[in-house]
Amino acid sequence: MTDRYALIGHPIGHSKSPLIHGLFAKATSQDLTYTAIEAPLDGFLDTLNRFRSEGGRGSNVTLPFKLQAFEIATDPSETARLAGAANTLKFGPGERIFADNTDGSGLVNDIQRNQGFTLAGKRVLLLGAGGATRGAILPIAQQRPALLAVANRTADKAHALRQAFAAHVTLQTGGLDELSGEAFDVVINATSTGLTQTALPLPDSVFAPGALAYDMVYGKGLTPFLRQARTAGAGTLADGVGMLVEQAAEAFTLWRGVRPDTRAVIQQLTVPLV
Repeated sequence: MTDRYALIGHPIGHSKSPLIHGLFAKATSQDLTYTAIEAPLDGFLDTLNRFRSEGGRGSNVTLPFKLQAFEIATDPSETARLAGAANTLKFGPGERIFADNTDGSGLVNDIQRNQGFTLAGKRVLLLGAGGATRGAILPIAQQRPALLAVANRTADKAHALRQAFAAHVTLQTGGLDELSGEAFDVVINATSTGLTQTALPLPDSVFAPGALAYDMVYGKGLTPFLRQARTAGAGTLADGVGMLVEQAAEAFTLWRGVRPDTRAVIQQLTVPLV
């Protein structure tokens, strides 16, 4: 019997997840279907329960339902708990729901496996203090960087993350206006500025010579953040397409016990950074 999985979100029409998981299933000879389900803004739980009752084995969850997905979990992972959000659910046994947040591990896998940057011993800067940053902090910290910093337009929000993660990692936190004179080996834009094509008020000095500049937004070409990084001397520019595919691979592995190869899928979805 074919196993069923789905992505639940609102809106959902732009999602690449059905394509990605379809390619994974074909490559690994897994008997499954994966569909996108658009839930009403006030109907996430009803939609999820209906999918489960119809035989669903697991689900990805995207905006704006990641917080609700975490809240309904009976067995959240530590990463999901610290992020306060979940993007991957695995159902059963019985009424149990395991929840994970694979965004951060997808980011780390893309940086280290596909971009060829080892995070151990490096100075890493995360820009933004929202959910994307919360999901990335623990997976990055587990790689033992020399420094992990979070900078946000509103410094208080960054400082709140330092307190929330104090038992797991020592974060350097502050406002974007406090970055003058700082330099980092890896600079990750976890804000949504790439979607609006707006620039962040960053000094060029944050990009150490040869740095990796990584924008979590994907498919938008050379965003203002990446354009500034190139001008400032960053050695490698990357958008979030690899993170998208790698976080999907983490969910697929959780559900199926088989890790798909991601390289061909990333290549198929990559938009040139021009």
